[in-house]
Amino acid sequence: MRICCILLFIGCWIGGAYANSDLVNAIEQVRLSCNGISQDLTEMKKIAGISTAVTGVGAVSGGVALGTGIAKTGVDKEADEIEAELKKLQELATQQDVFALKPINIDWSLVTNDGGDASEIITDKETQLEQLTDESKKLGNVRTGTLAASAVTNIVGAVMSGTNTVKGDLQSKIDGCLTSVKNLSNVRIQAQLSETATDIDVMRAEKIINACNKWGTVDVVNIDKKASGATISGGVGAGLGVAGTVTSAIANTDSVRSDSSVAGTEKEKKLNTIANVLAGGTTIASVTATVFNATQISAIKRAVVIADECEEALQ
Repeated sequence: MRICCILLFIGCWIGGAYANSDLVNAIEQVRLSCNGISQDLTEMKKIAGISTAVTGVGAVSGGVALGTGIAKTGVDKEADEIEAELKKLQELATQQDVFALKPINIDWSLVTNDGGDASEIITDKETQLEQLTDESKKLGNVRTGTLAASAVTNIVGAVMSGTNTVKGDLQSKIDGCLTSVKNLSNVRIQAQLSETATDIDVMRAEKIINACNKWGTVDVVNIDKKASGATISGGVGAGLGVAGTVTSAIANTDSVRSDSSVAGTEKEKKLNTIANVLAGGTTIASVTATVFNATQISAIKRAVVIADECEEALQ
């Protein structure tokens, strides 16, 4: 009888040891499967942060290009008005009395608000026109340069976003982590039912399960969608930026600006309008890419928090 009791005790002890060993092994399996995921996510977050900054610069550059283009349009309009007034003044100044062979006495106050001597007025208008022409040229150069900067930053941002996606090994790590957590949950239940695990091991298992099981709430596809959205928006911004740069450069060439014919003037205005529209388009695309990158960072940060909590529970 005594021998039977001893054998029964040994059997229970061995069974408990095996059950407890299963729980410890399951915890160790979770450790192997879930540790290290945060490193991959941290790298993704860093790239997304850089990409956000880059496309942000593109948005600012596009905005500056648009603002400069609008300012240039105002300067060009003022220059056209002064040029038309100057032409009228020059025509009046050269008119002569065909009988007296002398200039007609012109009341210049009716022609311009400046009044005064004709030659002084014409010289003043010529000076104003020259200054406005120089200012318009400078604004055109600034618009071209900022459009080029926006195009370049959008290209860089699109390339970075396009590569900043969840890699297959990361997805498999997350899947493997969840599988090992599910196995740990089953082993923990069995250990509790058989009452073969210590309370400390059960509590530790529960802590690990609660922390690491949150990986099931991470939408990896959504992280990739944000990257795709940023890539597409950045690509559009880059295309518009390149087109705007070329258009702005052509509009600001001396050959286009010096063509004072009706067709030439209309061509310059049309090119400037197109350049401004393209500047607005690349700005919107850059802002959109920046938003996509920022929301991707937010999604990655949430995943990093889960990774940190899971790895902390495994310590």
